[in-house]
Amino acid sequence: MLRCRNLLLLLPLAACTPDYPMDKPGTWEAPEVDANDRNLRVMLVNPQDLVAGTGEDNSLGAESAPPVHRLLTGNRTPLPPSDAAEFQSGGSPSGGSPIPGAPGGGNGAPAQ
Repeated sequence: MLRCRNLLLLLPLAACTPDYPMDKPGTWEAPEVDANDRNLRVMLVNPQDLVAGTGEDNSLGAESAPPVHRLLTGNRTPLPPSDAAEFQSGGSPSGGSPIPGAPGGGNGAPAQ
């Protein structure tokens, strides 16, 4: 038990070694300006875009501002009713069964 405790106490000290492998000479270093940054600088038409981007001339902000304002102020437009479009699957328009003898009589009249 004492041996295990001593090992656990020494383990953090072993992890804090002063010779970090990435600090040794000859190891890889990240360049100050990498290839991606160089490529972006070459492709820019206006070098000022690196400092601040440009705005958009054909924005739809004017059309989207009123709905956002209604949403944030709580004056939302009500949704259409969920039963606005009823789908029928092979039955008659009045809801009766198309099978004779079945409930509804097959004549389009509702079952009684």
